[in-house]
Amino acid sequence: MVREASDETEAFAADVCWHYYVNGMTQADIAKHLDTTRLRVNQAIQKAKSLGIVKVQIDSPFSARIELQEALRRELGIKRVQIGPARRDKYNYHTAVGAALAAFLSDKIRSRAWKSIGVSWGMTLEAAIQRLLPQTLPDLEIVSMLGGTMQGASFNSFSIASGFAARFGASYSLLAAPIFLSEGVDRDLFLSQQIFADHFAKFETLDAAILTASDVSPRSFLVANGMQKSLAEDLMEAGAIGDVLGRFLDAEGRSIGHPIDERTIGVDLSVVERIPEKILAAAGSHKIEIIRAASRRGLVDTLVTDDVTAELLIEAATTSRSTKLAEASAST
Repeated sequence: MVREASDETEAFAADVCWHYYVNGMTQADIAKHLDTTRLRVNQAIQKAKSLGIVKVQIDSPFSARIELQEALRRELGIKRVQIGPARRDKYNYHTAVGAALAAFLSDKIRSRAWKSIGVSWGMTLEAAIQRLLPQTLPDLEIVSMLGGTMQGASFNSFSIASGFAARFGASYSLLAAPIFLSEGVDRDLFLSQQIFADHFAKFETLDAAILTASDVSPRSFLVANGMQKSLAEDLMEAGAIGDVLGRFLDAEGRSIGHPIDERTIGVDLSVVERIPEKILAAAGSHKIEIIRAASRRGLVDTLVTDDVTAELLIEAATTSRSTKLAEASAST
């Protein structure tokens, strides 16, 4: 019986793949063993994949999370997503994302690629600091990116920069100012002091920024401890759905243009947009809208969240598309 050329090609591909995937031989070893070229071996492997001879299956408890990360990355249009598995029976929207952020930062810091990191503040970052293992990076500087609140029992907003610096064995620069100036105080005059001019200059050369976000409800530490209830209500009436670095955004990621912006002491979002690596750590059902808004604004390269929030973000996007399709159908 004369074998067809296609049969020979498939048989050769199967032979090559057996040695490659089962026997663990290198392509060079296979070429020598079968008396052929590495190019032909490589082509045979690609051919086997296209014919379905080789099927890759990842049998791991982490595979579902990796698939969710990729789906959310595509949905938000950002570079990467890191997801921490949350405890669902006693859900806490700081714990899992804090642990995931600590793991992500530890991996990044090992490369020594960053010399200057800007940090926001919040309980999620406090949770991450608690998870970080001590390192010694004397050439690294941690730079606080906004002022702090003068009250709040759960944590000290001014301690985040120094907390990261202590874990990393790094130096730090603290923005020792309130997040919001009192009404009537001239912001430009306040910031004209040399100490603030030097600090704000550091924002322009940051290698990375670690950000948080929240909504405009009492669940937000900033809303609960940094402003009056009437101001929060006024912000929502103006279209605010949440804040990043004390800057309030609408659902599309646009600044709402509220007078509070003129009293906010911190980095401008236009500067943040230019920072090479922007990491947003946020989780919780109340942060769905602000996560989407921050991504649309270009404030997120890496989202660090938990699986509960990731699923809600995907669900919200699916619902939004279905609603738009229904409205489009109804209008035609």
